[in-house]
Amino acid sequence: MSSRALDHQIVSIKPIPVPAPGRGIDLQVKVTAPWSGQDLPVIVFSHGNAWSMDGYEPLVDRWAAAGFVVVQPTHLDSRRNAIGWDDPRFATIWRVRIADLHAILDNLGDVLARTGLETRVDRERVAVVGHSWGAQTAGAVLGARVLDADGVPGEDFSHSAVSAGALIAATGTGDTLTPFAAENLPFMKPDFSTMATPALVVAGGKDQSQLSTRGPEWFTDAYHFSPAPKSLLTIAEAEHTMGGIAGERVAETTDEDPARVVLVADAVSAYLRAALGLDDTEWTALGSTAEDGDGTWSIAGK
Repeated sequence: MSSRALDHQIVSIKPIPVPAPGRGIDLQVKVTAPWSGQDLPVIVFSHGNAWSMDGYEPLVDRWAAAGFVVVQPTHLDSRRNAIGWDDPRFATIWRVRIADLHAILDNLGDVLARTGLETRVDRERVAVVGHSWGAQTAGAVLGARVLDADGVPGEDFSHSAVSAGALIAATGTGDTLTPFAAENLPFMKPDFSTMATPALVVAGGKDQSQLSTRGPEWFTDAYHFSPAPKSLLTIAEAEHTMGGIAGERVAETTDEDPARVVLVADAVSAYLRAALGLDDTEWTALGSTAEDGDGTWSIAGK
């Protein structure tokens, strides 16, 4: 993997307020960036259910060391906000999550100014990345829509500032939801046919969701049902936590594997550097490694 992610100093600044009228709870973000460098690309990262801007350091720190400025919001579903399944606000959190990313993108200049990074960032190279529920949130900003009860696609939540993205363990289509998911998570009916923005989909070969009656292939739908250009990284032994991307030895990790975390982090940064037009050397090399490897992970493209 990239040596750039091993020896570069980074800095994190939090909390930074972002205007979000009507949200009820203030929107705050954490910004992690390389200590030095110019023309830095940006990743806006959406966390999985119940997490916050303080999670996912194994990914975020490595991306920052690789040359990205990473902006992390704390969504309403964070544990610290205590909004459970039975809270009336829960039904609309999926929309607020998307609005959070839009608020960050619309106010990115102010966020960067508050961190002293405004002159070091390339505002033309912005990506969104998410894990689990965060992947669905990021997918909406990349152009995916949500089907209503009649199968009609909802509104377009895409954002013109975003040029590429990565979806880690993104839930698939809604035709095989379990009764619990269908009743409590009706927004989990994505339509990927309009997700035209270039993106990398990362799926685990042992990611068996309790929300769908399908197997791990459910998490590849974002790749198979969206238009090109797309890439798919499949990690044969990975489960939903991808080796522990949310943090070291966190309770919900089911497949602890630091090397797998490094693979996910470096694959995302390599892909985004290529997709954003910076440098495709690492992504090309990763593809060659996959072809010559032992099948523990693979890369497909269209």
